[in-house]
Amino acid sequence: MTVRLLLLILASVSLSALAQLTLKIGTTAAAGGRSTGIGGEIGGLAQSPMIILGLGLYGIGALLWLFVLGRAPLSLAYPFVGIGFILTMLAGAFWLNESISVARVAGTLLIAIGCVLVARSA
Repeated sequence: MTVRLLLLILASVSLSALAQLTLKIGTTAAAGGRSTGIGGEIGGLAQSPMIILGLGLYGIGALLWLFVLGRAPLSLAYPFVGIGFILTMLAGAFWLNESISVARVAGTLLIAIGCVLVARSA
């Protein structure tokens, strides 16, 4: 695997994790305690700048991922998606003050170890 390809994989995964963070912030802000029903909530989501940003980040990440898939074996590239779990967990903890249990950390570390083992087998 080339350094360029690895950087593209990491950029795609990072954009997906960032998209999760922005979507969570956007849905929390759009819900904002309103009880206008599902129609009103969907309208609020569609107008939320953070939701729009999150979807855009997903789109860019997906385009990068398509580029990666055209150049790397799926069995090599896909395990790196596990890094997104790590980034998303950390983002939730640092920016959203979500609690992280020992079990969650252990599971996330197992994912990270798996990613390293797959990458080393390339």
